[in-house]
Order: sequence, then structure tokens, then C-alpha cells
Amino acid sequence: MTIKENCLKIKKEIPDHVRVVLAAKLKTAEEISEAISVGAEIVGENYVQEAEKMYETLGEQAKKVKWHMIGPLQKNKINKALKVFDCIETIDSVELAEAVNKRAEVIKREVPVFIEINIGSEITKSGVKPEYEIIEKLAKGISGLDYLKLEGLMTVGPRVGDPEEVRPYFRKTKEIFDKLRNTGIPNVDLKYLSMGMSNSYKIAIEEGANLVRLGTVIFGERRCDLAS
Repeated sequence: MTIKENCLKIKKEIPDHVRVVLAAKLKTAEEISEAISVGAEIVGENYVQEAEKMYETLGEQAKKVKWHMIGPLQKNKINKALKVFDCIETIDSVELAEAVNKRAEVIKREVPVFIEINIGSEITKSGVKPEYEIIEKLAKGISGLDYLKLEGLMTVGPRVGDPEEVRPYFRKTKEIFDKLRNTGIPNVDLKYLSMGMSNSYKIAIEEGANLVRLGTVIFGERRCDLAS
């Protein structure tokens, strides 16, 4: 199936309240452009440098979609990130939040952000520990920053062979999401729960995700990196 056919198929399959973030890692501008042409609304990039190149290559088409940072953000890349990304899904510390806020203040721009939760407590992945008290403390820290708006939570979830095995992790993330949303912290408006990828998005949606990050099911299997 073509990219267009895959996009239309996914659009028919998922509920209306769920939005797709195109996982653009290692994808070409032509591939992203084709997805945008059939209604893709959000492009997710893992790296600032790749996002810059993609944004520039797409030209006017880049302005038709929102751009989400879905990989770890290094502090020395914040200025460049704010030129491309509409939302940063990967805030995992007060220090990083404060650094983003400081740069956002310079350009007088409010930045929507998500807290990334390392729901599987995996040492190889970024994100805050999946302990509610720690997450609430971070949310309160973000709430006091003038130029950040906490709008969601994000998690990757453990990579497993059977997608059903990741369900408990998604369920726990949704429980944290609901509890945090009901605390009434000022300047916090939790609207988005970003979880689930190509192998697990259906489970994620069943457990409450309204943002899913999809690559393979739209673009096909990842090509080998011949330079590696």
C-alpha cells in the first residue's frame, strides 16, 4: 500500500478524537509531504537538526502542520528547537523546563509542553520516574513558569513482542493522567495523552491515548542506514 492509502486507512480505523503524530525519523521529505497531502496534521521529530532540515525542505508545506519534539531535548539545542517545534513532548525535569522557559521568554512565545514519563523505568530511556508524587512535583514546577503551558503527558512504553504486554503500562499512565488532571494545578490544562506507536497504538487508544506516534504503519518498514 502507498503512504496515502495507509494514511487514509489509519484515519478510518481510529476514533475521531485521536490524532496522529507522524514519526518522521529517517523519513524523506517526499514521504512526509505525501502524508501531509492527505491530511496529516502533526509531524514528530526526534532530533532538532533533522527537524530543521525537514522544515526547510518542505517549504510552505511545513507551515500547514504542527511540529512536535518527540525525542530528548538537549539544553544547547533549545533555541533552534523553538524555531521549529510548536510543542515539546519530552520535558522530564524542572531544570529542562526552566531552560526552555528562559529561551521562550526572550522571544515572548508561550510553548505547549508535555511531561515524558518513563513508565517502564528503563535505564535506556529518558523520562521522569513513574511515581505520581515526582510527576506532580514537576507539573507544579512547570505551572509556575510564565512561558510554558503543560498540556499533556507522553510515554513510549517498553518495547515488547506482544503489544498486549504493554497494556498495563499504558493503563498506569492514564491513571496518572486522570489524577493529575483532577488536581487543579494552576496553568495546567491536560488535554493530550501521547502514547502508542505502530505496534501498540490500538492498545494505547483503548487505554485512553488521544495522540499516537506512527511511523512504520504509514511509511512501511524502516530502511537500513547504509552509512552505519
